[in-house]
Amino acid sequence: MSNVNRSNRTDFTSPPPTAPRRDHTWVRPTGEVDDPFAWMRDTSDPELLGYLRAENDYSTAWFAAHEPTIEQIFQEIRSRVQETDMSAPVAFGDWWYVTRTEEGMSYPTHHRGRERDSASSETLLDENVEAAGHEYFDLGAFELSHDHAVVAWSFDVDGDERYTLRVRDLSTGQDLDDEITGTSNAGVGWSSDGAWILYVRPDEQERPSEVWRHQIGDAVENDVLVFQEPDERFFVGIGTTRSGVWTVIHSGSKTSGEVRLLRADDPTGEPTRVFPRRDDVEYLIDHWGDRFVMQTNEDAVDFRVLAAPVEGDWTDPAAWTELIAHEPGRRITGFEPFEHHAVVHEWADAQPRLRILHRDGTQRVIDLGAEPHDVDLAPNPEWTTDLVRLGTQSMDSPPTLYDEHVATGERTLLRQIPTPNVDLGQYTSARVWATAPDGTRLPIDYVHHRDTPLDGSAPGVVYGYGAYEASLPPWFSVARLSLLDRGFVWALAHPRGGGELGRQWYLDGKLLAKPNTFSDMIECAEHLVSTAVVSADRLSIRGGSAGGLLVGACVTQRPELFAAAVAEVPFVDIVSTMSDPSLPLTVTEWEEWGDPRAEPYASCMESYSPYDNTVPAGYPAMYLTAGLTDPRVSVHEPAKWAAKLRTAHTGDAPILLRTEMDAGHGGPTGRYDAWRDEGRTLAFLLATV
Repeated sequence: MSNVNRSNRTDFTSPPPTAPRRDHTWVRPTGEVDDPFAWMRDTSDPELLGYLRAENDYSTAWFAAHEPTIEQIFQEIRSRVQETDMSAPVAFGDWWYVTRTEEGMSYPTHHRGRERDSASSETLLDENVEAAGHEYFDLGAFELSHDHAVVAWSFDVDGDERYTLRVRDLSTGQDLDDEITGTSNAGVGWSSDGAWILYVRPDEQERPSEVWRHQIGDAVENDVLVFQEPDERFFVGIGTTRSGVWTVIHSGSKTSGEVRLLRADDPTGEPTRVFPRRDDVEYLIDHWGDRFVMQTNEDAVDFRVLAAPVEGDWTDPAAWTELIAHEPGRRITGFEPFEHHAVVHEWADAQPRLRILHRDGTQRVIDLGAEPHDVDLAPNPEWTTDLVRLGTQSMDSPPTLYDEHVATGERTLLRQIPTPNVDLGQYTSARVWATAPDGTRLPIDYVHHRDTPLDGSAPGVVYGYGAYEASLPPWFSVARLSLLDRGFVWALAHPRGGGELGRQWYLDGKLLAKPNTFSDMIECAEHLVSTAVVSADRLSIRGGSAGGLLVGACVTQRPELFAAAVAEVPFVDIVSTMSDPSLPLTVTEWEEWGDPRAEPYASCMESYSPYDNTVPAGYPAMYLTAGLTDPRVSVHEPAKWAAKLRTAHTGDAPILLRTEMDAGHGGPTGRYDAWRDEGRTLAFLLATV
């Protein structure tokens, strides 16, 4: 494979920032390691803020030469979106609910009406009003009380994922005096009478760990702690069953779980634990009328579903009988009960599916064809219904909404997301399989313009994640079309560490098997080159968060393979971060990556850590992003990596770091800011690939 010409293809000559160096030595099981940029972990250090601003100025100056392209892509994205639009109305109780967007407004508004045709007549919440005066705004909870009289909603205006919870009277449109700050976006649960609400608070490490009960109209100081999770490996979340009868408190680590149930009509009661937690046993509980249902991996690596009568001792394991048997390779990921049927979410053959299960045990898979696609339930709030509303999309087909009759399978098209100024027939997608050195077959989905020749000349982007058993189905993107129209091939790789081919696919890409994720991604990239889908000299790689780690590991292992790399909020200083249990989320992550304070994890993690493996080499063009208030991947990780890349880089391709100074892990929140941000990323790829 030929080497890539490392050029930024501009006349940009401004000197890059030079990060201050301070002596620091890490003492690890593998030996001592010097780290002159370790000081960047202190986000209160004025010198760090100065360095980040200098990097922002440098990237701004670099992008200034490409501003016409950024603006053109921004306008292309905008032209493909019907800016004033309304979702399909959803029936819930005596109301119809919709969400609207308006041209020129960054955020949606939420409405309801008594009839389908008047569903937008009453405004419940205008996110634009709530976001006014803030650089960042994220809506967390939006949970209606059982009588639809009030809604609990929460918001974050800093990007630190600490939300303020409010309660709005929908008859007046005014918020009540109740205001609870510092909550987690981990669910809320209403009592049946709307007099009480349960919510979740985080600990000092940002871990959702406490469930609290608040009486509407009472002082927050009187709130009662309902449940506290002391084990730092476990996150807490709450929700209400679709039936509305039970509140579910789930406490789960990466490898085990525990559930407590509380009747919604008895909010001051004591939650009942279903089963005590056991190592490597996960379970989830829901309510299906006369029975409880459980998804569990006990004696079923890809999960099975059990049931037990509500009128009985459902804390006794003997009360549970099998409802859906385990089938290796078919990973059951969800179970959605309705009064007379249930919908099973599953992954099989690297493809998501929905399965209808009737009360009599008969079942069928919803057939959406063989083309790689995504499918999921759309909002289905009604407990009693003979329809299931589902959404599907693919890389060449925008999100499409259907109502399907549960018994007959008759399907009604409700709407397809409008894509003005787009001829969808000009794009085509396909699935291919690469083969890892150990013989494992690796799925790759890709999309391109029909006029783009697959003769080894096309530029390409390969995207991946490969962690936490997260399964990435193909999705549609109007922004991506700007690359496809310019001759790019865009590929979605599915390396081990995700969940696309069952739980074992995940197990074979975590802990000591984590290196498989990176070698799989490299093999997928090489397969696209060797089969002439993309050019050997014009291939780029992109990923975010744990996918940023994927990008970093691939780039440091094979810098000559890629012409450019985009690593968004990348988790790249993995050994140092995972060695410090005082940092947010570290302890909970040990079950995913391992604890590098001891062998064998110390050597394994150090072998692929991008920061530790950045050595003198000609690196591809690099674009790194960060969020100053990011609680998931601290800003110091991409900042340190950018500084170290500059000291090791032997080529002339640009290395850029851009930090959102008013945002967290997800980047800009308003849709216009997000479109311009994406335009910047695509312009970077166009300029460097």
